[in-house]
Amino acid sequence: MFYEPRYNDHGLPFNPFKACVVPRPIGWITTLSHDNIVNLAPFSCSNQLGYDPPFVFFSPSGVPGEEGAEPRRKHSVVNAENSGEFVFNMATYALREKVKLSSSHVPPEVDEMELCGLTKVPATLVQPPLVGESPVNMECKHHCTLTLPANNPDTVHHVVIGQVIGIHIDDEFITDGKVDWLKIQPLARMGYSDYTYVNHVFTMKPPGGESTAGQIGEPTKTEKRG
Repeated sequence: MFYEPRYNDHGLPFNPFKACVVPRPIGWITTLSHDNIVNLAPFSCSNQLGYDPPFVFFSPSGVPGEEGAEPRRKHSVVNAENSGEFVFNMATYALREKVKLSSSHVPPEVDEMELCGLTKVPATLVQPPLVGESPVNMECKHHCTLTLPANNPDTVHHVVIGQVIGIHIDDEFITDGKVDWLKIQPLARMGYSDYTYVNHVFTMKPPGGESTAGQIGEPTKTEKRG
């Protein structure tokens, strides 16, 4: 089949686009409001953008406004821009029910970490807390926000990009010097209402052999200081 997204002429009962870019890691984002209320929300449009220095992004759509009102930006976007900070927490299969609960639309005065019964752990370099139950937390400084064009106001996406300035990894999930995905079982979004998690890993070296950049004995550009 072939279809043009602008015409939405796929002829299927559900739009297939999101099912064609999978799996998508879920960025579980913590931010702080002006009133120091913690906001926690999961975003399936999220990933890394670079690694030297490292950047990550999350990209929420707008929230429909009241009747006759323009859609508003989600609290995570507003908080990240206003405070200049956010934390990118890793969502896991074991935490899937709390991830789902944190996606609820609630008023800005509601603390979603308290709503979900999650542990607030102070960050080292930023103000928003880490999700204590998450095995990986990345402290980020807001770099910029891109607003993508949309066919209607409700589908406007705000791409929030942050530079990772601090990374926490639970030692329990490091095996032989590497992050152990099989222990962590990261949660990811498929299409429709379907999700998956990592329960199988295989190794495939690139042509010419495995690169050693960033591994022991081969410092990265950033490490070559002094």
